Amino acid sequence: MTDSSEHEAKLTQTLERLHAADDLDTLEAIRVEALGKQGWLNALMKTLGKMSPEERQTEGPRLQGMRARVADAIEDRKAVLEAAALEAKLATEILDLTLPAPQAPQGSVHPVSQVMDEIAEIFADLGFAVATGPEIEDEWHNFSALNMAETHPARAEHDTFYFHDRDADDHRMLLRTHTSPVQIRTMKGLSANKGEPVRIIAPGRVYRSDSDATHTPMFHQVEGLAIDRDIHLGHLKWTLETFFKALFERDDIVLRLRPSYFPFTEPSVEFDVGYSNEGGRRVVGGHGDAEGHDWMELGGSGMVNRRVLEHAGYDPDEWQGFAFGLGIDRLAMLKYGMNDLRAFFDGDGRWLSHYGFSPFDQPTLSGGVGARA
Repeated sequence: MTDSSEHEAKLTQTLERLHAADDLDTLEAIRVEALGKQGWLNALMKTLGKMSPEERQTEGPRLQGMRARVADAIEDRKAVLEAAALEAKLATEILDLTLPAPQAPQGSVHPVSQVMDEIAEIFADLGFAVATGPEIEDEWHNFSALNMAETHPARAEHDTFYFHDRDADDHRMLLRTHTSPVQIRTMKGLSANKGEPVRIIAPGRVYRSDSDATHTPMFHQVEGLAIDRDIHLGHLKWTLETFFKALFERDDIVLRLRPSYFPFTEPSVEFDVGYSNEGGRRVVGGHGDAEGHDWMELGGSGMVNRRVLEHAGYDPDEWQGFAFGLGIDRLAMLKYGMNDLRAFFDGDGRWLSHYGFSPFDQPTLSGGVGARA
């Protein structure tokens, strides 16, 4: 028997073994035996280097053809075995289509965003619209229009983030320190139409150069404004009491007004609510002078200063109104039992998964604005 006949016999034997292989492990073993580094076909291919050019011209195509037949046979048998293995797996596995699908990863709503929505829902029921404005403001809207003197401490660079830019009227530009400029912009827009009553809240981010255990350079604030011809402090107190009762979902909210001073309101008052300590947590509710209770300041308010009305284009002899402001982050802390303001902005996914809200739980007055047990 010549070498070529021996090769053909070896090829035939290999092909028969491939066709008879009944699992992928056996198939892999035959592949290594024939085509591996030490395989017999690889050994034959190496002999081409020792042949004359005439012999390589004859033997090269023959050996390449043998290699191709083995490789094709391996791929064909592999496809058959893999299909059979899949059929066997499908025949033995059972899928219960009545089971609920696994829950996909789901984001959560930040407590600040949730409380913003709750605030908007409550004030919408009271007839207030939500107004917005730019976070990069000019000095006139942020300070001057609000009757804040040039020497007011809030204008100092150690309290406010200023830009080098100036606007067309040569006013310095800055990151707004409160959302009061939204009130000015809203009133100016309405006064251009010969004056109209105003009922707005202005929630949003504000910035002050202040950072310690209880303050952050960026925080969230909501301000309210009501302008009409017969507004008085009684309307302000009722509005705030009604808001806090709805937000904290308690009827025993007691509000106390204390005289104060703000350049943009006159008279000015700060408002306190009664609270008690329960298990190391401040719980809003009850009279601040009752046993086991105390008063806690939540914000400032008052009747809009005549000069502010004039700057906004309203006649102070015809129009008057009230304004108030309070921190949204602090409201969230009081309502949902958080004790560290810095955690609001740390970006810790564990904190958010614990305190966050489902995006499908939208606050409504009829279904509850979000209070947790």
